[in-house]
Amino acid sequence: MSNPTGTLSETSLNIKGIRPIDLSLDLEAGIRKLKKEMNAVILAHYYQESEIQDLSDFIGDSLQLSQQAARTDADVIVFAGVHFMAETAKILNPHKLVLLPDLDAGCSLAEGCPAPLLQKFKDQNPDHLLISYINCSADVKAMSDIICTSSNAVKIVDQIPKEQKIMFAPDRNLGRYVMKKSGREMLLWQGACIVHETFSEKKITQLKFQNPGALIIAHPECEEAVLNNADYIGSTSGLLNFVSESESNEFIVATEPGIIHQMLIKNPGKKFIPAPPENSCNCNECPYMKLNTLEKLYLCMRDKTPEITLDADIMKRALKPLERMLEMS
Repeated sequence: MSNPTGTLSETSLNIKGIRPIDLSLDLEAGIRKLKKEMNAVILAHYYQESEIQDLSDFIGDSLQLSQQAARTDADVIVFAGVHFMAETAKILNPHKLVLLPDLDAGCSLAEGCPAPLLQKFKDQNPDHLLISYINCSADVKAMSDIICTSSNAVKIVDQIPKEQKIMFAPDRNLGRYVMKKSGREMLLWQGACIVHETFSEKKITQLKFQNPGALIIAHPECEEAVLNNADYIGSTSGLLNFVSESESNEFIVATEPGIIHQMLIKNPGKKFIPAPPENSCNCNECPYMKLNTLEKLYLCMRDKTPEITLDADIMKRALKPLERMLEMS
């Protein structure tokens, strides 16, 4: 990690054997300089470290970043997020250079839904339309009929004819939430987010008792028991908008705590309490999102690697369900 001044520490001299950086370099200034030289745009998810969010051109959830990736005129897209997000940017911009600071920045939902196994599931239910949550691999997107995000999933399902059977992958919690909101039965792939399933209903209830004026806000990837206690359920951007518009001044936030940085920027007079996990650990933080650091961001821009590359046929097939999502959104 970088130190508070934005310059490098001794431990950051050599990341995975990559050519080291001059210790005197102002890391943030170096990133801004490279961005201008490369005609690059930096996209960051709300769950990224605050220092990365502050350097980014656009901050958002999956839908917002997908839309921004689709219309950027930059030559280079630097995606401060996880692998499936950078893949989505590449699918929408096949001729642009797309960089990800750390290729190991994956996603438990994507990893828990391998394309070959989903294909078998799909073959067993050939009369079902496959709607896949955007937190999935490019291979899964390529076999999907429509992609959705947590912010538009209900809206998309509501547009599907009532007689059409639906298969939903990979998040069972989001799937259950969509079923409840839409009144539609769906066949669910049994995947889950390791972060959103760590939140403890008991501890959240205790926290509410200690802060009786606080509203509980939750992401629909959380388990049903947590959602049942929530005053508001929404996507990351939905949560951010809700706390800005709400008259309440205190919130218990049941999603990855990286979003609290933006909540504080937009609402400096309000109090945000991260929902606690089941154990006394930091497992309410996404370990994949936190793999990206300022050092890695600088290095990937300086060396133009790691680059996201995808098979041309996969990109072509994955583009169709993404375009359907953007049209239906």
